[in-house]
Amino acid sequence: MTSRAVPPSPAFSLRLRLLAWLLGAVVLGALVQAALAYRTALAEADEIFDYHMQQTALALRAGLPATLARPPLVSEAQAENFEFVVQIWSSDGVRIFESAERAALPQRAVLGFSEVVAHGSRYRVYSLATRTQVVQVAQDLRVRHQMARTLALRTVLPTLLMAPLLALVVGWVVSRSLAPVARVSAQLARRAGDDLDTVDESQLPDEVRPLVHELNGLFGRVRAVLQAQQHFVADAAHELRSPLAALKLQAEVLRRARDDAAQERALERLDAGIDRATRLIEQLMVLARQQAQAARGEPAQTLDLATLAHEALAEAAPALSAAGLTAAYDGPADGARIHGHAEALRIALRNLLDNAAKYTPRGGQVVLRLQREPLGGSGGSQATGAAAWLLSVEDSGPGIDEAQRERVLDRFYRVPGTEAPGSGLGLSIVAAIAELHAARLTLGRSEALGGLAVRVRLVAV
Repeated sequence: MTSRAVPPSPAFSLRLRLLAWLLGAVVLGALVQAALAYRTALAEADEIFDYHMQQTALALRAGLPATLARPPLVSEAQAENFEFVVQIWSSDGVRIFESAERAALPQRAVLGFSEVVAHGSRYRVYSLATRTQVVQVAQDLRVRHQMARTLALRTVLPTLLMAPLLALVVGWVVSRSLAPVARVSAQLARRAGDDLDTVDESQLPDEVRPLVHELNGLFGRVRAVLQAQQHFVADAAHELRSPLAALKLQAEVLRRARDDAAQERALERLDAGIDRATRLIEQLMVLARQQAQAARGEPAQTLDLATLAHEALAEAAPALSAAGLTAAYDGPADGARIHGHAEALRIALRNLLDNAAKYTPRGGQVVLRLQREPLGGSGGSQATGAAAWLLSVEDSGPGIDEAQRERVLDRFYRVPGTEAPGSGLGLSIVAAIAELHAARLTLGRSEALGGLAVRVRLVAV
């Protein structure tokens, strides 16, 4: 069954997105400003016009002569500016005055302010009653709305006229703000594939600096991995040259053997050389896997270190017994909880026990100890409850001189004069596994047995 390819995400420009959002915010702000200005102007127009309508009605409450065509207190200019409609009714319901025939407002008995619909228009009406007449002053509400729209447009018009200039300013600001990103991008684009130097973090904004800082951290980790791989390949090629040359030599000796005894000796040496080469290759593969696991940063699991120690000691018991050694375990039966990688810890314990079996004389002792101690060691200033599990493999062998203890952690290094077979990778693998677990690895002298003591301190859960 074939799997469908996932379509790539559509690309977008951060600059265009910022411009769109900023200009959209400006337009939205202008619209909100226009709406607020319209509502404010309409409220103020209602207040002002209602006041003028009320004053006009009060001015006409004294009454009018029946023959007067227009009330003297209502001027033509006022009528044109405010578009007021004035109607006066007698007490018996006869309309005695009308300022505009086109209005023809219905007679209303509701005193004070009200709204009526006449001839398809909505009017604001103020009615005032006296002993002899009723005065009505009305105004088409479209006048107020038109005035409010005009005031709102005058408020927003400067912003609209400045929009092109605002777009240019916003574009310039966005470009200037993104200039550090463009500079870092150009700096990375000019690099060669093997250039893992850090990127210049100076003059970067606070929002971009963490990204570049993490990028530099990634470059550093990749550089360390590449350097370790280069050293590993170089060392492996150098170390493999000798056993391969020896195998070739043993094969040549076997070819030239004249009798059965010579052939048997040559075959034994060839088998031993193949075993050494196989062991070396296995150790190299283990070391490569541990380095790859550390580089990937695989999550750790909660493990019982005591159970792993029992299993490792049981697995190594036949080899220890064949070497004439007495093996013992000193520690709790279970409950030694840590966060770690089970397979890697098994490999570390197996290598430590194998080293003890190789370098301890017959009749000697090997002890696998596990004890709990404060995280900072005795007398440390760690918080209450913070503790570590100290895992140690001790033997009664010759040990390692203090001057050589740091060197034996290097790959392919063996203490001068060592006759036991080996590749010089056992303790290097243990060191890599300790680094994977952020554990502290130390080599010292066993106070109980007098030989080497390899201690690994792991944080307890």
